[in-house]
Amino acid sequence: YCGLASKQAMSFNEQERLLCYNGEVLIFRLSEGNSVDKGPAKIPMLHVRRMVFDRETGVFVQKSTGFFSIKEEYSHLKMMCCDCVSDFRTGINLPYIMIQCNKENNIFKYFLLFLHSTNKFEKCLSFRLGYELKDSVRVLNGPLVLWRHVQTFFYISSQTGRVITVSMNFSSIEWAGEIENVGMVLLGQKRCYLSEEGCTQKPSTSDYATWNTHFCVYSLEREEVISDTYIIPPVYRSVITCVHACATEIVNNQLRMSLIALTRKNQLISFQNGTPQGVCQLPFGEPCAVHLMDSGGDLFFVVSFRSDDACAVWEKNFQVAAKWEKISSVLIDDFLGVGTEQVLLLFKDSLNSDCLSSFKITNLDNLNYSSETLDRNEDDLLDDKQANCYLVIPPLERRLEVGFISIHEFQQHLLLKEKIISKSYKALMNLFQGKDDSASSADEECLVTLCGKEEHPANTFDEELSGNFQDPEQLVEKIWYRVIEDSLVVGVKTTSSLKLSSSLVTLSLSMDQAHNSSFPLIKCQNRVITLSRSSSPVPYEIGSEVKRIKLSVGSEEEEGKEESVVCEQPLEKECIQMITAVTSLSPLLAFSNFCCIVLLQIKERENGNYSEARCVQCGRICFSLEDLSSGKYLLTFPKKKLLEHTEDLFALLAASRETCFQITSPSYALTSVKVWLLEHMECEVIKEFPEIYFCKRPGSFYGTLFNWKQRTPFEGTLVVYSRNQTVLFQCLHNLSRVLPINSFFKNLKLGSEDFLIDHLALALEKELVTLGSLSSAIVKVESSSVQRCEASQEKSSGDVAALSEESIHLYRKELQREKKETLGTNLKVSGALYREITLKLAEVQLKSDLAAQKLTDV
Repeated sequence: YCGLASKQAMSFNEQERLLCYNGEVLIFRLSEGNSVDKGPAKIPMLHVRRMVFDRETGVFVQKSTGFFSIKEEYSHLKMMCCDCVSDFRTGINLPYIMIQCNKENNIFKYFLLFLHSTNKFEKCLSFRLGYELKDSVRVLNGPLVLWRHVQTFFYISSQTGRVITVSMNFSSIEWAGEIENVGMVLLGQKRCYLSEEGCTQKPSTSDYATWNTHFCVYSLEREEVISDTYIIPPVYRSVITCVHACATEIVNNQLRMSLIALTRKNQLISFQNGTPQGVCQLPFGEPCAVHLMDSGGDLFFVVSFRSDDACAVWEKNFQVAAKWEKISSVLIDDFLGVGTEQVLLLFKDSLNSDCLSSFKITNLDNLNYSSETLDRNEDDLLDDKQANCYLVIPPLERRLEVGFISIHEFQQHLLLKEKIISKSYKALMNLFQGKDDSASSADEECLVTLCGKEEHPANTFDEELSGNFQDPEQLVEKIWYRVIEDSLVVGVKTTSSLKLSSSLVTLSLSMDQAHNSSFPLIKCQNRVITLSRSSSPVPYEIGSEVKRIKLSVGSEEEEGKEESVVCEQPLEKECIQMITAVTSLSPLLAFSNFCCIVLLQIKERENGNYSEARCVQCGRICFSLEDLSSGKYLLTFPKKKLLEHTEDLFALLAASRETCFQITSPSYALTSVKVWLLEHMECEVIKEFPEIYFCKRPGSFYGTLFNWKQRTPFEGTLVVYSRNQTVLFQCLHNLSRVLPINSFFKNLKLGSEDFLIDHLALALEKELVTLGSLSSAIVKVESSSVQRCEASQEKSSGDVAALSEESIHLYRKELQREKKETLGTNLKVSGALYREITLKLAEVQLKSDLAAQKLTDV
């Protein structure tokens, strides 16, 4: 029996025991009385001290004390063991201590005391025996006391109140504990006799369940063996000294156990359902106890040895993590109060009677406290701190100086940027309004070009205007604006001559210069919306299949999305392109009357690269508080007709939150989505755009737009255009109640999957173009050799059938000769060209990889 590791430990004084409970160290000390003939009788006392670790001072301090008077006349009091078990009345784990009293006529009395949080002792169990118990006593939950006398095991509990003999004939008990839905069980070796059937000297290997019957698990409540297979192979029965059960469960009425065992060969072995899983050779001899420690990140098995040594073994790889020598006690608990366990090592100190004077607390990672660090002189520590301060101050001063210089340079840089932006804006406004630019030469040095690089500075003003600006009548068909709640939506309808799929467009709003605003550019959110409208609207009926059209609403980064969608439509579809800008209306209402200039910036894409930007001044919009009060531009929904103008639909789409979901039902068809839209949500289909559903359900749902595309009977895409996140959650909650069982949503964060596929295709196309530019530089050098090879191929193409074995050898020699000539050719390109091409290739490959990653995340 070994009491070094676990919740209890014995100190140097045989009448003193240690126990850890809820991060505290309990020290029990028993003081015996004296005989009457030696003076006044003293009552034996049991004292307890609660010690806690102070992280600031690094020492254990006393928290509280308690005592218990043993008033009956006994002699030779002895503390048997102490630990923590659960009280069957409350199920709460409490510390206990078991005391032995020797009376006359070799009558021994034993009693168990529970220690409560108020330091009050409670006698929970007592019994008498005609013999003395040895160290093989086990105290289990209840409490229940189990011991062995001669070759028989007995137990008594506070529930039974009497000594009961274990009916199973065990030769030894390796482990005892509780299993859920089974109760208290014993794991041990059955005593085998040669006359018994099935118990032979040499186990049979033909049937695992037959030869693995030496170990069994016995239930005390049922008084029967619940399992005698898949526990520990019998070949280990003669070497195992201690067993710790890590996990137990009942599967198909069969007990499954995960065990850790110590052997006489100084090994730690792991068993999983009777099969050895790992073996660790321990660094010391005679292991006697093993317990599990959870450090939060890793699990460790802490092993104690009779030689007053200890070690820790990693659970993940069964390697020794640490070892300690000259240990008096090993306790495992959360002594630091961090939520994970640490091991407390108490070292032998012959010069100090206090058992907590020499210790070490560690979790074998980043938490380490030791009494050795407290032995240094406090004056030395103070001197070290002051010396360190003097060494740190000069580098900090230099860092402050560098920081001040950086701040000053950053301020100068910001002032220069503000000056450049101010003068560039002034020059741009003069350009739009047709005024002469009277900027001085000093001012011109600060100006920057907003619409591309200035390749020909000698051009006249008219040439620059015609080169960078295009007539709005050629690209812009109409400009409009609406007010939706607190947002101002400005839209520009473009003509079919502007291909949005191959362009990057941006719609900007700028305050008129008459207001002298310090922030002339208005912050807004851009969207490019493309709708395909049926030339002859078809009335919609419930249950009928309406021709699906493509709807794509994207931000300014989603270039190339709209054209790929529109091209898939039939020829009779009319395409409408709108570019919208949404901004907050509240800041603009600070001016009673305000005007904004609408600017359209276009960058066309050719061979994967964007050309110089073109700016189009679309016009001006004016707004006043009177217009807002009269509701002139306010978006409303009349009862007779949902949307009087097409611009109302585009304004609602631009101002709404767009959220795309992929709905999948593996077992049932998704026929209930249309029923949910038309009946539950009371949606009405917009006749011009049959794939858009307008929700007319009263309340917060009113005005919500839906777009449902069913790709297969079991999969579809639902796009929800809601005013805010709350309405979106309400719609999804309502939809989840009517969808088939096991249906699930998947949020397509970057829009539809089609757009991501197109985006990846464009990135790969650009990568191919770059690779082509690299190969073209080499083709120019080796064109002559290629032409010779082609001529040779054309000459020999007609005579392939007539080739003989000799001619084949001749052609092979000719091919080898031409190969040597080709390899000898100077196939070199300039270093600058090569670096430029490889850099461009790396950039486009990175974009291709990012596009592929986004597609895989959908």
